[in-house]
Amino acid sequence: MYRPLRPSPRGARSSRGSPRWSTGWCGCEPDGCVDESCAAVGASGAARDRHRLVHRGSRRMKPALSIVFFTAASGAGLGLAMWLLVAQLAGRLDTSRPAVAWAAGLAALLVGAGLLASTQHLANPRNAWRAFARVRTSWLSREAVLAVAFWPLAALHVLLTLRGAGIARASALALLLLAFAVVVSTAMIYACLKTVPRWRTWHTPVGFVAFSLGSGGLLWSALAASGGLAVPPAGLVLAPVLAAVAIKLAWEAKFAARGHATINEALAVPMSAPRGQAQGRVRLLDAGHAHGTFLTNEFGFVLAREREGTLRVAMFVLLGPAVPLLAWAVPGAAGAWLAAGAFGAGVLLERWLFFARAEHVVRLYHGQQAV
Repeated sequence: MYRPLRPSPRGARSSRGSPRWSTGWCGCEPDGCVDESCAAVGASGAARDRHRLVHRGSRRMKPALSIVFFTAASGAGLGLAMWLLVAQLAGRLDTSRPAVAWAAGLAALLVGAGLLASTQHLANPRNAWRAFARVRTSWLSREAVLAVAFWPLAALHVLLTLRGAGIARASALALLLLAFAVVVSTAMIYACLKTVPRWRTWHTPVGFVAFSLGSGGLLWSALAASGGLAVPPAGLVLAPVLAAVAIKLAWEAKFAARGHATINEALAVPMSAPRGQAQGRVRLLDAGHAHGTFLTNEFGFVLAREREGTLRVAMFVLLGPAVPLLAWAVPGAAGAWLAAGAFGAGVLLERWLFFARAEHVVRLYHGQQAV
């Protein structure tokens, strides 16, 4: 039988040293839950359990940091590679300078570090080869194949460039398209999921590309400011940065204004219907289990409202005003590197929120009224 947990006294700590909430069964807030239903939870064990699963059940879960780092780092590396390839195709890249090798090495380091980090998310690494077996139907398989194909083509392009072969321009174009395809494939892994409404939108792939080009462009500017590379036009570098911020704002406005998917929609029970047909507001009376399950642990992450608001403000500051202010306030290469670092930190924060704020529709079957 399920034995409900008692709230700890104010200031008490768990065996791991982390503070426990002092009031409220759900633990949403230190001074009690902001949900009005908390006041009616105390008597019924089933109702208490349902409320706890909805509000607190997977509080220990965090978005996978390996995937957060992978999408941010590999995106920045691929973005830098795309800018370097565009500069080479435009005739603005002197490949005989050592700075070009440093820039290419930085791009390869970021992409490689991101791909290595992504392997930490594998539940069973021995079955990783299966990710390459569904190219026709799976965006994950397409990403895996394209990411692996990027390395030999990049090595071939470097060899052709060093030898001064005329076909180097063709290999540069092919590598540029391949890098772009890897970024799009990564984004489509999430954008194709019907079960996560916040991801299934055009903002996801377009935003991934914009953030990749923005990160890569700022790194290019920082490398150019350090010497050895042609300085890119400021407007060309800032365009994807501003586009990324605009896309993120549009995404925020979309989900703030639109109607959310509800448990009524999940069960095909309309709130209002012609007389004689089923209608009314659906509410879960019993979750059907006394403890957290795989579904609640995997798809039930809860982010405190105050923390979410603070992180969103910090994200937009790092992505927006911090970039031109740092580049203008700090002269020379230091300002360019600080601007690139600020934008990179903003991308990491944006990507963490991208996963933390996603709501899977399975939560509708575990007591949540809307996602």
